[in-house]
Amino acid sequence: MSVLASLALRARDVIRGIWREVAKFGTIGALAFVLDNGGYTLLVFGLPGAGGGPMRAGPVQASVIATGVATAFSWLGNRYWTYRLRHRENAVRELALFTFVNIIGMAVTAGTVFLSRQLLGLDSALSDNVARTCGWILATLFRFFTYRRYVFIAA
Repeated sequence: MSVLASLALRARDVIRGIWREVAKFGTIGALAFVLDNGGYTLLVFGLPGAGGGPMRAGPVQASVIATGVATAFSWLGNRYWTYRLRHRENAVRELALFTFVNIIGMAVTAGTVFLSRQLLGLDSALSDNVARTCGWILATLFRFFTYRRYVFIAA
């Protein structure tokens, strides 16, 4: 068998082995994304026609709060569904690692809002959500690989 064929078979086996994990992680992530962005939009912009949300003067802080709520949802979903067979016996240690990873992810997401608002001078709902989506993409890739490698591992 050629080296290329062997690599193709290995790649297929790896993909076959983690596709369910990726699908579950993606489902939890998509729901957390809606929770995060919906919460952020309500905090900063309020309901349509309401004239602004309660944190319209603090968009970076609102991003941290919304991401924090989504993080709690994500831990529960990932621990008890995505990685239910791989989670640690010590839930406190697992939560601490999960929180640490998500603080980094939160900083990435809030950082994109900061860059958009402070460096580019953009302050619309669209520009904020585009900035947050870019941050989510980067943070999600980071989270997926660190969850698999460091957070949700069998004890």
